[in-house]
Amino acid sequence: MTAPARTRSSADLIRAEAPVLAHNYHPLPVVVARAEGTWVEDVEGRRYLDMLAGYSALNFGHRHPVLIEAAHRQLDQLTLTSRAFHNDRLAQFAESLAELTGLDMVLPMNTGAEAVESAIKVARKWAYEVKGVAPDQATIVVAADNFHGRTTTIVSFSTDDTARTGFGPFTPGFRIVPYNDLAALEAAVDETTAAVLIEPIQGEAGVVIPDDGYLAGVRELTRRTGCLFIADEIQSGLGRTGRTLAVEHESVVPDMLLLGKALGGGIVPVSAVVARRDVLAVLRPGEHGSTFGGNPLAAAVGSAVVGLLETGEFQRGAAELGVVLRDGLAALVGKGVVGFRARGLWAGVDIDPAIGTGREISERLMREGILVKDTHGSTIRLAPPLTITGEELASALGTLEKVLTQEA
Repeated sequence: MTAPARTRSSADLIRAEAPVLAHNYHPLPVVVARAEGTWVEDVEGRRYLDMLAGYSALNFGHRHPVLIEAAHRQLDQLTLTSRAFHNDRLAQFAESLAELTGLDMVLPMNTGAEAVESAIKVARKWAYEVKGVAPDQATIVVAADNFHGRTTTIVSFSTDDTARTGFGPFTPGFRIVPYNDLAALEAAVDETTAAVLIEPIQGEAGVVIPDDGYLAGVRELTRRTGCLFIADEIQSGLGRTGRTLAVEHESVVPDMLLLGKALGGGIVPVSAVVARRDVLAVLRPGEHGSTFGGNPLAAAVGSAVVGLLETGEFQRGAAELGVVLRDGLAALVGKGVVGFRARGLWAGVDIDPAIGTGREISERLMREGILVKDTHGSTIRLAPPLTITGEELASALGTLEKVLTQEA
């Protein structure tokens, strides 16, 4: 990367945001101006190794050449028609995504929250028209400590007080059970249940991985009781865990699959509900839509993302380097790390609270040229681009050890 043109300093730009931007985020005090691969550069020209990758939106790194080329080519042709017309990129995108996931039909949207909202609508419609649930009585069972977005309906079934407080009244129709508890799940399912909505790995909660057999148990239960299994793979999907989808670790195929983040290659927002044909077939013209969903630019980038995943290269790389990540974190237990959970290139790392909060550790790592983000308490998340090298990963782990073992 060449150094960016010097304009205002990081401090000046951060101060300038305060009076004009809503304060719905508390970002680390770094102002990124350029990026390439696994590295970003701030306005002063300082370089940082990105170990967050946009919460998995940048699975293929910053400005992957295949994805940038696809976007540039499409920008010269057509960017938006709305769904009032067909466009020449959408069918290819939908066909390739359905084939990649082993499902039948695609509902293209933009953001992850839109995909979740869309799935809720589809599940309820399916419950009324196919399952025969009485009107307005459909329920959806979800897990405690979930993160599916922050729209009003979604925070209605959140257990995060920060996301919920002050935003009621809430949308009814949801039942919350403990994550990773099949008995509690079965007790909550009844004749009104339209679907069970689960993250195969809970990202925001700290990369919480369920016991072996849990996802297969959810699949068996939903099939036996006649409701849908919706897997939210917006963060866990598309190579992150060493498989195309996290559910593949248990050879599970859900009825509906929610994708986003990495599906847009870090270039444009792209999300999708991918489902069985008989499930998405309940939607009819006018019942759901999006002006930008399935736009030609998004479809072109999404098709290129699917093309990268079809080779299996990124899944294999995440699996192989995931061993390095897991072993490196295991070596830090007792050296400031009190526990961790990892699958592929994704880890939640619990830091000894005596050393610092997750925010404080993130700030110390930032000062050493490593970008991560905290979640609850003293937990930080590691989710580097799948393009990271072994040397870069080893360097990041070495820096983490330095930060944890040096005097604050």
